Amino acid sequence: MSYDMPIAVCPEFSVLYEDDAVLVVDKAAPLLTHPTGDKNEPTLWHGVRELLAYELACGGQVSLVNRLDRETSGITLIAKTADAARELGKAMQQRLLQKEYLAVVQGVPAWDSACCAEPVLRMETVAPTRIHVRQCCHPLGKPCRTEFEVLQRVPARPGLPAMSLLRCKPHTGRMHQIRVHAAYLRCPLVGDKIYGGDEQNYLDFIESGWTPQLAARLLLPRHALHAAALSFPLGGTTINVNCPMPSDMRQLLEAKHGEAALR
Repeated sequence: MSYDMPIAVCPEFSVLYEDDAVLVVDKAAPLLTHPTGDKNEPTLWHGVRELLAYELACGGQVSLVNRLDRETSGITLIAKTADAARELGKAMQQRLLQKEYLAVVQGVPAWDSACCAEPVLRMETVAPTRIHVRQCCHPLGKPCRTEFEVLQRVPARPGLPAMSLLRCKPHTGRMHQIRVHAAYLRCPLVGDKIYGGDEQNYLDFIESGWTPQLAARLLLPRHALHAAALSFPLGGTTINVNCPMPSDMRQLLEAKHGEAALR
């Protein structure tokens, strides 16, 4: 199959856990989780179907239980059987899946921990925006709750602003929830083209792709968000999976000068 490659896609993923019922993988960014629209490019769904070709031939299936944004890396849970898909679907509805994310954000929060419970809705329903998918905090939105904890504070370095590493625990599953709540708390994610402070960054990226000008403004080609831990019930037991922070986020925190972060 030939693919159209509108942006640089890393079609890689690695297996974190597998049994007869489920597969848990570490999805790279900016890999799409599932085919969407008219895009003809590699996706996690394609790769997993190739990996599980034998199981599919024997009556198995590939059901993506959680779906990460293109630019979010980390843990993705896949059901390999219809029974597992049903059980995990019910667990999702009952909010029994416990998720933790790591995020590198702009600035250094004064707080060590915070909980944002602002409702979230699509911004264009209440305010002007040039980005159709943009969400915002608004009293008319759907209930939404995210816990944040500061794990590391990194002072400004030559060519790099101050930034922090946060642990994020979403208790609901709204679109862009962590990114919206982090921006509401005045610590938007590094590399976030939509919520990082200027909508023009997203529009410029859509028009021209990743450029030196965007690199200077955003520091990272994708938003710095990683699904790092997942706990889920299955077959009467609880399965816990962890996924280490990827190198691009780690290097951003460890960089000694601006050039190291812009690669």
